[in-house]
Amino acid sequence: MGDFSTDAILLRKIEYGDHDLIITFLTRDRGKISVMAKNAKKSVRRFSGAMDLFSVNHIQCAFPKKNKDAMINLCQTVLENGFPQIRYNVVNTAYASYWTEIVSQWLEEGKAQPEIFELLYTALEMVNDGCIRTEVISLLFQIRFMRLSGFSPGLDQCDDCCTGIEAVDSARLWFDFKAGRVVCPKCKGRIQGVQEPAGLFGGSVQGCWVSKGTLKQLSWINTVEMARADRIKFSPIAIQEGEILLESFIPFHIGRHFNSLKFLYKMRSEI
Repeated sequence: MGDFSTDAILLRKIEYGDHDLIITFLTRDRGKISVMAKNAKKSVRRFSGAMDLFSVNHIQCAFPKKNKDAMINLCQTVLENGFPQIRYNVVNTAYASYWTEIVSQWLEEGKAQPEIFELLYTALEMVNDGCIRTEVISLLFQIRFMRLSGFSPGLDQCDDCCTGIEAVDSARLWFDFKAGRVVCPKCKGRIQGVQEPAGLFGGSVQGCWVSKGTLKQLSWINTVEMARADRIKFSPIAIQEGEILLESFIPFHIGRHFNSLKFLYKMRSEI
């Protein structure tokens, strides 16, 4: 395989030895890749200003010539967008850290995912522009990520009786994390032996109650063009319900606890 260059978002970096870094990028052409940046800590010319989390770079990489099992070498980077309004704002940093951890944990190495690259890039760009609340951008990113990854939740009807949520005689429905679907109160009442231990922000380890309005808004932002995202108007209650649902459902399905979520919860509690 020959050397290559591509646009890339920096997801993660780990110190390796005294001078090197192992960096995980989400690239436009090759999906998630891990590369070795030799002497990155002291090389000003090759990597200056381009080693910050969330930064978008044009990277040049080389495959190892002798040891085929060795890591790809990062040869040079050109910074395209450093997103300063994210890096200099601790709340924005908390949200962006959560998104990049989702991408890093879920995606396979070396599998091209151009739609997910564009989604993450657009979400970071929107936060940096500051035209829409970061909490709303986070809801948009999460639900679209789930759709692109193949485990989009069912939000339009009761999974048991197939009644559309508009026809359900209740203002709230139960969202089941395991099934990834909503259940109306009547159908949920027929399930025996269900326990609902409290979780973060009022959710449970099995599901959460969500209002019809929040479900409809989440369903809408899952399909609306990103250019129309500035029309999204979420109430504080809808944002909280959406966060409980999505930030519980994604870790449940990926099967991991995200350290970035602990940081995000801490930032919210201090606002």
